[in-house]
Amino acid sequence: MSAVTQAGLENVVVAQSSRSSVDGDNGRLIYAGYRIQDLARNATFEEVAYLLWNGELPTGEALDRLDQELRAVREVPPGVLDVIRQLPTDAHPMAALRTAVSALGTLDPDAELAAEDSVARRRVALRLVAQMPTLIASIEHIRRGEALVPPRSDLTHAGNFLYMLSGKEPGPAATRAIDAYLVLLADHGFNASTFSARVTAATMADPYSAVTSAIGTLKGPLHGGANQRVMEMLEQIPDPEAAEGWVLDRLANKERIMGIGHRVYKTIDPRAAILREMSEAQAAEGDSTYHDIAARIADVVVAYFEANRPDLRLYPNVDFYSAAVLHAAGVPTDQFTPLFAMSRVAGWTAHLLEQYADNRLIRPRGQYVGPADRDWLPIEERAPAS
Repeated sequence: MSAVTQAGLENVVVAQSSRSSVDGDNGRLIYAGYRIQDLARNATFEEVAYLLWNGELPTGEALDRLDQELRAVREVPPGVLDVIRQLPTDAHPMAALRTAVSALGTLDPDAELAAEDSVARRRVALRLVAQMPTLIASIEHIRRGEALVPPRSDLTHAGNFLYMLSGKEPGPAATRAIDAYLVLLADHGFNASTFSARVTAATMADPYSAVTSAIGTLKGPLHGGANQRVMEMLEQIPDPEAAEGWVLDRLANKERIMGIGHRVYKTIDPRAAILREMSEAQAAEGDSTYHDIAARIADVVVAYFEANRPDLRLYPNVDFYSAAVLHAAGVPTDQFTPLFAMSRVAGWTAHLLEQYADNRLIRPRGQYVGPADRDWLPIEERAPAS
């Protein structure tokens, strides 16, 4: 059988999925058939989690039931909080989250059953989605040496997270912004972290192992870590008036502008367009500095590439505007990527349900390019490596 080599598995179909579809050429993203624009503007994150898990939007009764189930399991075991307290306070929040999720798996009685038992794996999916915000907020307070803020059962998923993070009940604008962000990032085809989760699950490892793999993958700056890099970039620019010169200098030096361009989208990322609208709305209610800087960077970059390199078709991606949106909502910069995980865990768990239900070990081939047919030499005859 002849082998086909494709670096990074680009455009290689490795499995079928009914969770989400990405049409990069036309800038379309759908979850189970629904346009991301419609979901982001109308659905709650809880509805989207249900959609990804079940393939259909919930009825009012089904959504109420899911909402109650999520609210009932928001608290995390004390043993996991003890693990977080043992970590260095300067540990990256994604490293802390990865460790905390792994610890959760040791304390969940359903963990070792879930690969084989469909009922157990749905309970695990529910706990992972419900407890991820609690873990992120707890990591933030513990590293600051502050008292933990326990979850509330009378707030939405997004509202409860903001409450646990700040200790104050959030306003409707911030809650809506975070809720829409969670909807937009919940799934995105066979992205790197989803693929790593499915590879792990394909070995029939437990869901916590699979999600731990996904978090480790998401941590990288070429995947989830890019949103933090965007915010750090925005903070380097003193005001919107300085943005154009800053961008053109970097483009002249062939330096990368964080949050610009996407591996899949060859036109505007539909999620970025929605996030820009959200950022504009937040700016109208408060400090507009970072939104104005981001908008100016985006306009300059798009105009530059359309004029000079139209073949590249580079536009802002989802990370670009999410930075300003999360900052305006009060999320610390190095917690941006954990918040990405808080959203994407809905998609990860949906893919795990799909993988376990029709499993086949994912085992691609690699093309060997090293030497062949070498003769063994006794150690005293070997030349030192050059």
